[in-house]
Amino acid sequence: MEALFNQFWEFSTVTFGPLGPFYAIAALGAILVIVAAPMALRKQADPVKRLEYLERRVDVADDARSLRTDEDRGKFKVLSPYLEPSDEGEMSEVRARLINAGYRSRSAVRYFYLVRAGLAVGLVVFGLVIFGLAQAEPDPARLLIFCGVAGLVGFVGPSYWVSRRKQQRQTAMSNGFPDALDLMLVCVEAGQSLDQAITRVSVETEDAHEILSEELKIVANEMRAGKDRPKVLRDFADRSGVSDISAFVTVLVQSAAFGTSVAQALRVYAAEMRDKRLMRAEEKANTLPTKLTLGTMFFTVPPLLLILIGPSLIEITRALANFNSR
Repeated sequence: MEALFNQFWEFSTVTFGPLGPFYAIAALGAILVIVAAPMALRKQADPVKRLEYLERRVDVADDARSLRTDEDRGKFKVLSPYLEPSDEGEMSEVRARLINAGYRSRSAVRYFYLVRAGLAVGLVVFGLVIFGLAQAEPDPARLLIFCGVAGLVGFVGPSYWVSRRKQQRQTAMSNGFPDALDLMLVCVEAGQSLDQAITRVSVETEDAHEILSEELKIVANEMRAGKDRPKVLRDFADRSGVSDISAFVTVLVQSAAFGTSVAQALRVYAAEMRDKRLMRAEEKANTLPTKLTLGTMFFTVPPLLLILIGPSLIEITRALANFNSR
């Protein structure tokens, strides 16, 4: 560990001057603050606040145009042979990841590869500029390592962003799905059809669960357009990428195929979803003591040891220095 610290100190000093290590530490702190600030400032939507908007009713047909996913406006379409993968399997995999992350446009794959390439090249150029300003004759090995790391960060960054956004959307849909099922069950038992119930739920959940509401609006619009219901529901499951929604779609398709009661299927599945949400909450509560223990170890014990042992170490160092001077 000490050798690694010495190498870092020497590299920073040679590259950026005597204050190089402090610049590096400051840059690392700024990066950590930038990464942690969105997570710290992000505020979960309060489902109770939707009661303030009960008077507002939005027709699903009014914003149908904004939910179109088959439009390709042609920007950078000339670069498609160079940006998009030629393999159909890889193309389908990347498009599925982007759809799960909420990027449903036809040109999403093209923009993804364009951003990844542009960010990698831009960070490499940024590294070259930094080294050119810091040193008149930079070390080629250090320059290669620095630019390589910068290019790798630019290349991996968009993929990490898509994966992170996909995970956040799936978590949001999983948390809001039991509430949507309860509302759908109420609508079906009140005499509405499944199509009308989905339309109603998409409007009612707009303020509490925006992501799930948007997906349900797409389902409602596709059903209004006359698309086959099992196909619409399966597309909904593929877009969400949530196992609970996939199982729900399977239940609805089988219920329609065998002629069983949709209300009964919804009642059983809604109770199961409530139990699963309760189990997820209990699981998070059970892991909380372990997380608090790790935080205590890393952020409380080292300062405490420094306060308790630091003065003794200083006195021992001074005593050894006086003994060696004699």
